[in-house]
Amino acid sequence: MTRHAYRAALLHMLEDPTRAPAAEACAYHADGLLVVEDGHVAASGAYAELAPTLGSDVAVSELPGRLITPGFVDAHVHYPQVDVMAAWGTQLLDWLTTHTFPAEQAFADRAHADAAADFFLDQLLANGTTSALAFCTVHRASAEALFEAALKRNMRLIGGKVLMDRNAPAGLTDTVETGRADTEALIRAWRGRGRLGYAVTPRFAVTSTDAQLAMAGELAAAHPDVLVHTHMSENADEIARVGELFPDARDYLDVYDSFGLVGPRSVFAHCVHADDGALRRMAAAGASAAFCPSSNLLLGSGLFSLKQACACGVNTALGTDVGGGGSFSLLHMMGEAYKVGQLRGDNLDPLQAFYLGTLAGARALRIDHKVGNLAPGKEADFLVLDLAATPLLARRTAQAKTLAEVLFVLAVLADDRVVERTYLMGELAHARSG
Repeated sequence: MTRHAYRAALLHMLEDPTRAPAAEACAYHADGLLVVEDGHVAASGAYAELAPTLGSDVAVSELPGRLITPGFVDAHVHYPQVDVMAAWGTQLLDWLTTHTFPAEQAFADRAHADAAADFFLDQLLANGTTSALAFCTVHRASAEALFEAALKRNMRLIGGKVLMDRNAPAGLTDTVETGRADTEALIRAWRGRGRLGYAVTPRFAVTSTDAQLAMAGELAAAHPDVLVHTHMSENADEIARVGELFPDARDYLDVYDSFGLVGPRSVFAHCVHADDGALRRMAAAGASAAFCPSSNLLLGSGLFSLKQACACGVNTALGTDVGGGGSFSLLHMMGEAYKVGQLRGDNLDPLQAFYLGTLAGARALRIDHKVGNLAPGKEADFLVLDLAATPLLARRTAQAKTLAEVLFVLAVLADDRVVERTYLMGELAHARSG
């Protein structure tokens, strides 16, 4: 048995702050202690209460001026798109054709996929993301590369080979038969291995035939421990195209629902233009939405209403949507989400933003019994954040009078320099250089 303790300010969420009083939703200790035993959280709380319970043989790392938090959870990201981040262009459908599809064709080469997977995961860890739900490409080898790299790092990652049998370049399409065979083989080989999970991953309704979407629903039903991960209602032109391809569906969500793809294991990225009816049906089914503010702004897709989604009861988490999104940082996404809210006349509370990037993401990925906060028994995926990582951060956080103000300053001003250390199951996985 190995035990180690870390002393610093400590913050994690216990519940959605929009559904519980702040005192019940948030656990914060200005002088806190996190005790890790054999890769799991043994205890977390106030230093004064926990320190006397430590044995004389337990090492304590003193971390003044630091904030310990759970690792961030990215609810929607594309690992093959690292090379199209910051690609100038128009809106979604043109951007896919001009930038994304050409970049994804390179993933037919396993060596290219391996290099991209290593870079991608290192960037996530450097930005404090310890769990993610990731798109691969249509190539089976792209998923194998990502899973192998995540397994090597002992990272909790869920991914899936893309299903796409129409309206895409020939080098990026599969068939109903090959998509099924590759997906089933990947599930058998990787699901539950280490800390890995699988997601059945049709790209979006535009690029899958009825037969392929039906096959995806069959796979999800046959494997009750896998997720369904796709896009929905991101862009006005995309929605119009879905209407043309599925004229009998009452809305975008109904397309997926008709093929058995809407349920408690479903994560729908964007949902920017989903109306109350669709959102309430998502909530009733237990499906989650991934809010990707950076991507929605950069691609001009629209302004997601977090207030509307929450009012309809939809569990909503944050996604970077790299490479449509412009950063790997969930802290940055919290700041972008605030800006989107400002444009909609909604004021995002910093504690809710922090919840969206941690526990809400774990709930969306159905891994909240494992990660998402620092409750005893959870896997010890945690961060040490340096509140004085830059001169400006040091100046602003020193002036902050409340926890909410500290979190807001981090959301607006922080970058990867604030992440001093990232731990996976109690083991150091990233340390900031310099």
